[in-house]
Amino acid sequence: MKILVVDDSKIARMSVIKSLKVVHPDAELIQATNGLEAVEYYKKERPDVVFLDLTMPVMDGYEALKRIKEINKEAQVIVVSADIQSEAKLRVLVAGAKNMYPKPINVEIMVQIFEQDILL
Repeated sequence: MKILVVDDSKIARMSVIKSLKVVHPDAELIQATNGLEAVEYYKKERPDVVFLDLTMPVMDGYEALKRIKEINKEAQVIVVSADIQSEAKLRVLVAGAKNMYPKPINVEIMVQIFEQDILL
């Protein structure tokens, strides 16, 4: 399994990766620091799952989600954001995200994501 983790904060990426390594220790993990990098990595690597932040420089997560879904309408994108407003969640779900979770992600939430949201 190949997983792309996108966040401009290294600490936030490491938090997601730490939980991923517990739940899927054999996963190949790719990191991007903004939405533009995420789209480029998505084109090149075709990950099975994308964990995507919303507030980032260069290209935000909303635009990255839109572009990833244009590349592959079946892309499995989980938004992980500090923006927990219901408008933000509705916007990403309408755009095609599988779900949205507040930062930080822990192992229990990661298990829930893979049990409820991700099709493998």
